[in-house]
Amino acid sequence: QVQLVESGGGLVQAGGSLRLSCAASGVTFSNNVMGWFRQAPGKEREFVAAIRETGRITYYTDSVKGRFTISRDNAKNTVTLQMDSLKPEDTAVYLCAADSRPPDFTVNYRNRLEYDYWGRGTQVTVSS
Repeated sequence: QVQLVESGGGLVQAGGSLRLSCAASGVTFSNNVMGWFRQAPGKEREFVAAIRETGRITYYTDSVKGRFTISRDNAKNTVTLQMDSLKPEDTAVYLCAADSRPPDFTVNYRNRLEYDYWGRGTQVTVSS
């Protein structure tokens, strides 16, 4: 059974930091694109960041560039999202996602439909 389990969410003041982790089990995602999305109440799920299989190529939505860093440890089958300089508008449930296809099949990293495995999410709340 394939599982993605997120951890590391919580309540933090504006300007603070959090480090989210996503642990995969049941399958090795070392040769797959993985991403982070977020969903705030009443809003659609939106792309945050993605990382190619080697970890050398990353993508970010404009609003988090320079503040968030995505990384992966293929030996541990984990993906991490380091979030610094957090803002109240970053408040959302953060979800880890994986595309089980070979990496060249992932065309639009920002499209949630490209990903077929999802975690349940971890809540991030940033107070002003």
